[in-house]
Amino acid sequence: MAQDSNFSGMDMPPQLKNLGSNIQYIILGALVVVVAFSSFFTVNPEEVGIVTRFGEFTRTAYPGLNFKAPFIEEVQYVPVERQLKHEFGYRTTSSGVRTSYQREGYSDESLMLTGDLNLADVEWVVQYRVSDPYNFLFKIRNPEQTLRDISESAMRQIVGDRTVNEVLTVGRAEVALEAQELIQKICEEYESGIRIEQIVLQDINPPDPVKPSFNAVNEAQQQKETLINQAKSEYNKVIPRAKGQAQETIQRAEGYAVNRVNRAEGEASRFNQLYREYVKAPEVTKRRLYLETLENILPKLGNKIVTDQNGNSVLPLLQMQMDGVKVNKSNANSNNQGN
Repeated sequence: MAQDSNFSGMDMPPQLKNLGSNIQYIILGALVVVVAFSSFFTVNPEEVGIVTRFGEFTRTAYPGLNFKAPFIEEVQYVPVERQLKHEFGYRTTSSGVRTSYQREGYSDESLMLTGDLNLADVEWVVQYRVSDPYNFLFKIRNPEQTLRDISESAMRQIVGDRTVNEVLTVGRAEVALEAQELIQKICEEYESGIRIEQIVLQDINPPDPVKPSFNAVNEAQQQKETLINQAKSEYNKVIPRAKGQAQETIQRAEGYAVNRVNRAEGEASRFNQLYREYVKAPEVTKRRLYLETLENILPKLGNKIVTDQNGNSVLPLLQMQMDGVKVNKSNANSNNQGN
């Protein structure tokens, strides 16, 4: 008891006395700092802040410095200007110049049954944006997982309506477009506040055990397309040339026909003119035709003999011609020998 009374009677150091007197100011200052830090928040340019008071939506905070009631209001940030994505069948482990992927362990979400009861390994990406932050946070529970479930269900439905060849080759674009429309439709029905921007089919392959057979089929189809293209090329070379030749033959025939018709018309006109002259003077026309005919024929003949009507004195003329021929032949031979 004596020690307690002595201790209570001892004087406290001045530093402790100052700390005791200022402790309330220190607590008050710390409280002010805490309140200030909890009252102001910053929203990034690509986000909006959803402010809730005791869990109830009150307002939307836009990019910049904003104020909220401390301790009773909370802020959830929603990236509305950023394009988000979900990957199916693989995951991107690192991005950059050489992006690396991991496919092991994700075959359950990419292995699908096609309409002709074949299996296809479909890898795709859903690219989307948050169009309504309020619906995105409050209309559905866990919107990210809901979107993944919707996407996988829609893709399985669309792939299940097509054959494996369509999915692997010619139907890729149609599958992506229909998947985008179907996923967007379901998201609007759920009021998820999500806008689907694009569905990208990364890779579609048959299962590993049957890949060699599918590759052989694809090579055969490519060879088929190559042969068809070659045949079309030859067709385009031969057919136009044949058409040109046919057109040339037709034009030549038409020209020949026009020539023959014109000549026939000219001869007919000439004949009609002669006939009109013949009607006017038959004997004169006959004689003129006879003389014109002889004029055309006689220059084409060789030696000519003119006799009277009775044919007298033909032999001497023939003998003279024969002698003249012999003389000409002997002169020609002597000239050749002299040379």
